[in-house]
Amino acid sequence: MLTFQQFIGFLLAAILITASPGPDNLMVLSMGISKGRRQGIAFGLGCALGCLSHTVLAVVGVSALIAASPTAFTLLKVCGGLYLIWLGVNALRSLGGARVGAVKSDETSLSKLFLKGVFANAINPKVVLFFLSFLPQFVIPANGNVGLQMALLGVTFTVQAAVLFGMLGYFSGAIGQWLNTKPKASAVLDRVAGTVFVALGLRLIVNR
Repeated sequence: MLTFQQFIGFLLAAILITASPGPDNLMVLSMGISKGRRQGIAFGLGCALGCLSHTVLAVVGVSALIAASPTAFTLLKVCGGLYLIWLGVNALRSLGGARVGAVKSDETSLSKLFLKGVFANAINPKVVLFFLSFLPQFVIPANGNVGLQMALLGVTFTVQAAVLFGMLGYFSGAIGQWLNTKPKASAVLDRVAGTVFVALGLRLIVNR
């Protein structure tokens, strides 16, 4: 099981990362603005649920890696740390200016939008790499059952993403207008997310 400190630390980092401007949340905002609140919420919930597929891959892959070779797991953590640092540096170098564009309007049903969100997230290789790099950062092998810890962390990430994406869909109009008129706001969010990524990456490399 997760300790309280482990859970809170992961949850805060996950919220900061999910809230920073990126393809998923900007698409949710665009969907909500152009098609309506319910459509934005449906697509956002689908994107969040897609995280479960990456959780399964991370749990199976990392658990097998630990069983096969602790050295290989250490190498994975180092590579994951370098990947997080690379993401952080790119975010810190970002000039911001994220804008919410329009999505072509059609009569797509809520269920189809939900499945579209699940599919879009599930097939994204960048999200797979992110989960393989991010989740092990908060695993404490001494607490036992690494697979269960990874699964709980992945479910936690999915739930908070569902809440945030649902809120983005519901308040899409106001948030989208704010981002489009305040380009510096996305730059600030990028700086915060970038700092979190770099810090997590360094910690992942140092604490092996």
